[in-house]
Amino acid sequence: MYKELENFTVKGNFTYTLNDSLEEVCNASESGSGVFVVYAVDGENKELIMVGSTGTVQNDGTLKSKNGGLHDKIVNGHQFAKTGRKYSWPAQMKIEGIERLEVSWYETFNADVKIIPTYIEGKILQDFLDENGRLPRWNVAF
Repeated sequence: MYKELENFTVKGNFTYTLNDSLEEVCNASESGSGVFVVYAVDGENKELIMVGSTGTVQNDGTLKSKNGGLHDKIVNGHQFAKTGRKYSWPAQMKIEGIERLEVSWYETFNADVKIIPTYIEGKILQDFLDENGRLPRWNVAF
């Protein structure tokens, strides 16, 4: 786990396989904003393949977030073929032969904590870049 994520108290995780409905297994907050990390799991091997976030802090210190929060961003966010992840993730998993995904999510901005979601996303991606010389394979750019 990345140290940037250790202190968040509103968090969760779920596993997703090709036999699952992403909408049903995703237990992420429907009102919260923050970050999510996605791991490809093959037996004992676990690889970070994506980091994402949702929620934008405005200059008055308030948070602008999309309806559906982290849950909606994970399930319906656009990726690969520009369709919702509920469609693009299983297609990409088949192409890459990924057995299952483990997704962990963290609320980084709420009544108790005020850390900009994209800041945490950027810190994790920077750590990954420092360690691997590249971004996780499902992150196209940052």
